[in-house]
Amino acid sequence: MDTRKETDSMGTVEVPRDAWYGAQTQRALNNFTITPRPLPLRFIRALLLIKRSAAEANGNLGLLSLELASAIIAAIDALLAGNYAPHFPVPVLQTGSGTSSNMNANEVISTIVRRDHGLACSPNDHVNMSQSSNDVIPSALQVSAALILDDAVLPALEGLAAIIREKAAEHKEVVKTGRTHLMDALPIRFSRELEGWAAQLDDNTLRLQSVLQRLRLLPLGGTAVGSGVNCPQPFVDQALDALTRTSGFSFAAMPSPYQGLSSIDTILETSGQLKVCAVTLMKIANDLRWMNSGPAGGLGEIVLPALQPGSSIMPDKVNPVIPEAVCMAAARVIGNDTSITIAAQSGNFQLNTMLPLAAADLLESAELIAGAARDLGGKAIAGMVVRREHMSRPLSTNPILVTALAPQVGYLQAAAIAKQARQEGRPILDVALETTDLDREVLERLLDPEYLADGGDRNAPNPSR
Repeated sequence: MDTRKETDSMGTVEVPRDAWYGAQTQRALNNFTITPRPLPLRFIRALLLIKRSAAEANGNLGLLSLELASAIIAAIDALLAGNYAPHFPVPVLQTGSGTSSNMNANEVISTIVRRDHGLACSPNDHVNMSQSSNDVIPSALQVSAALILDDAVLPALEGLAAIIREKAAEHKEVVKTGRTHLMDALPIRFSRELEGWAAQLDDNTLRLQSVLQRLRLLPLGGTAVGSGVNCPQPFVDQALDALTRTSGFSFAAMPSPYQGLSSIDTILETSGQLKVCAVTLMKIANDLRWMNSGPAGGLGEIVLPALQPGSSIMPDKVNPVIPEAVCMAAARVIGNDTSITIAAQSGNFQLNTMLPLAAADLLESAELIAGAARDLGGKAIAGMVVRREHMSRPLSTNPILVTALAPQVGYLQAAAIAKQARQEGRPILDVALETTDLDREVLERLLDPEYLADGGDRNAPNPSR
């Protein structure tokens, strides 16, 4: 492999001749070999946006010449417009501050400036001006988290809720057997079951919108330990204004940079809310799997779209593949939350030392939630067929209907009616006519599945006995 010599504060390093990065990036590649997995491109994009905003602020403040500041901005714009992944190979498992990734960005940008603009440009003195890895990396973590929630996760959750509500509206008149403990319970409207899922998703959306208000507060300007050494105060406001313009999302200064450098509590909160989303999606996916089960030997209440053969040996088998994939995505998100929890408690004095791991796992979780919600809605729920007759058929003979009689005849007699009906395979109505003094008209009303699905006489007091 052809190489060139690059120099940093520790000496000379051999770097691939066509690489855009320099000595410090190469040292990271030589040292960090536990895994080749690089940081997500969304994180790199956030890092580049911060570098761009810093160059604009430094230029406006006269700390950089306008020519050099403009060249740095142009270099970053060129990176963002192209395939920048090959130039950012530093693995996730690196120094806990993310210094190697910060210097990777500084080196790549300075290389482009020197090559394309013919200007002297130092990775540390110019591209990294008014910054430290210790404030840039946690800021990039929050920027990338905020942007993926705003442009991917929240739209996906809202889209899934909308699809579910469309299905609910189509099937308002369908009544089915409710189930608790996987056992038959009182009748419910299928639409209300679906609306329960949508309400869960609404709550997930509200939680994530709330955490966005904390993600937008960045510790940029805190530099090495939070005190802001080597960063003029006007830099912070100007850089954050520039970041808001270029990202399309409103960012502001964190009241205490010390908090932002030493802790990632808001990142942990975000991960926790994504875990709640994962649990919600797994609940919906598993309900769909149960409803779809069979079709001959299971519940068979719905038929999910047939997407691919389900068996290499059974020709007619079709499986609920999308709900299964969603459950696996949810499991991964739940696991990521554990690693982020450990990362979050790794703040020692003025710095958290697991920032790259938290970034990688949080962004993966967000991608998984967004993708799972999109697929569950678009590839499963939107095309599912509701077997209305199959849902309604068991209702009239379901002994659980006797629950409606308990206020009239007492719990014990109602239980006896249900037991007799089950043993004799007869409708509750017939047995109740024989064993109680209630009129047929009253019994038919009380035992009507639709009446029960709508709550029955919810406001009527129980008769005294």
